[in-house]
Amino acid sequence: MRLEQLTVQLRARSSWEAMELGMALVRRHAAAIWKPWLLVTLPVFVLLNAAGWALDLIGLAGFLMWWLKPVFDRIPMYVASRAVFGAVPGVRETVRAQANWGWKPMLHYLTWRRLSPVRSLYLPVDLLEGVQGQRLRERRRVLGGAIYGNAALLTLVCLHFEGALFLGGIAGILMFTPLELLPETLRTTWTLIVEQSPAWVRIGLNALAWMAMSVVEPFFVGAGFGLYLNRRTQLEAWDVEIVFRKLRGRLARGASALVVALVLMGGLVPGMARAQSEDPEVPAAEDSDAHVVSDGADDAPKPPTLPEVFGDQRVDDGGFRRASAQAYRDPSLNRSVVQKQWERIDKAEPETPSRRPQMGWLQGVAALFAFLAEWGLWILLGVLVLILLATARYWLPWMRGVGGRAPVFDADVASEPVRIPEALPDDVASVARRLWREGRARDALALLYRAGVQAMGRRAQVELPPGATEAECLRLSRRMAQVEDRQLFARIVRVWQYAAYAQRLPEEAEFESLLGQMQARGGWLA
Repeated sequence: MRLEQLTVQLRARSSWEAMELGMALVRRHAAAIWKPWLLVTLPVFVLLNAAGWALDLIGLAGFLMWWLKPVFDRIPMYVASRAVFGAVPGVRETVRAQANWGWKPMLHYLTWRRLSPVRSLYLPVDLLEGVQGQRLRERRRVLGGAIYGNAALLTLVCLHFEGALFLGGIAGILMFTPLELLPETLRTTWTLIVEQSPAWVRIGLNALAWMAMSVVEPFFVGAGFGLYLNRRTQLEAWDVEIVFRKLRGRLARGASALVVALVLMGGLVPGMARAQSEDPEVPAAEDSDAHVVSDGADDAPKPPTLPEVFGDQRVDDGGFRRASAQAYRDPSLNRSVVQKQWERIDKAEPETPSRRPQMGWLQGVAALFAFLAEWGLWILLGVLVLILLATARYWLPWMRGVGGRAPVFDADVASEPVRIPEALPDDVASVARRLWREGRARDALALLYRAGVQAMGRRAQVELPPGATEAECLRLSRRMAQVEDRQLFARIVRVWQYAAYAQRLPEEAEFESLLGQMQARGGWLA
């Protein structure tokens, strides 16, 4: 591994800094990553959705695109692992490499390891190190043991970002809807997505999921690669090794100059030896006078004194002596520590037990409080049980729901059903107005609702099932061609529901407005 060619500055980082390093690497080489990503994933997306549309399994196509994420993750991993050493691969090289690079561990990642929360961390180990068996398991354990939680949290955060982009795409479409049509549009959107999803809606949802995956997944792989680099830097001291390699390179470049200097020094040494050999010899008498032969302890060489070293130039400086004495008095040079403390001159004698007052009654009070603290809760619970048993004849029948005789009311609560004729009258508007004037507003609104449902069935050309609910009628009304007809029927249903379920009758002006709108549209009251 050519560590000296790394384009990133390696140092021991925290896990979050390592993730940011990997994402910065993805941003720096965005073109080299996303171009081959689109060239590989887009044809797969088109092929899967075309097959799903032909087999009426479009949802399965979206699921397969999500399941094949580890296969697509090889693209950003291939680019990042080479770009970090300064060798950024081209688009054609990256696409060509996907045919035979990194397929061996894909069987694991597409089966039992597909839902692994640390895929981003283990993917570089499987794709870049090339180890197998027990050694691979040991590498995973060593690299992932300390940062397993960080890698799992990275997976969770990226899933949330992907979901936010997916839902944001749906919300972005609704942003272009006029405000007055938003409630109806939301109901229609819910119906299209959940209840009656046509093929184009399901393919559109798959496209949104693919775009969200294409935005987030390279950053997910890059962050995991940053964790991998940082973990190896911590374990193998890559940063220290890079420093030593650079130092060795500088020494190797200066080796030639060092050799030349040594050669020149070798040429000067013989000349200096010859000059020393020409010096006059010291007389033997002086040499014998200079040395005194002694035995025992006197054989050890003595250090020269100041007069011997300096001779006549020695100056006795008092300031120097004072400075030296001050230096030797420095507390940092003196290891002795003096501790001072106060002690009583007349130490108090310990009190004898005979001088203490007798406090036997306090011990009894303390024992009483201890008993209450220990058994007080049990005593309180027993008292509550006795009270409940004593008053059981009052509350037990009430709890069972059979206590006492039901109260007799002076007047029965009158209920009046809605009386609707079997067939609609010829003039629905006149009959509805007459019922309204007679105070039978619910009957009038029920008549208008029946007429509206019958007219909606004719205009939408649908067969209403027996006992169709208001929600089912609203869904069928969307088949009417005119927007005004759909809005009118929604208004009829809303007024009827307020009256039937919420006991909120409309004002007479609102009733006349609804009746007039039904007459103006034509065919709604026939």
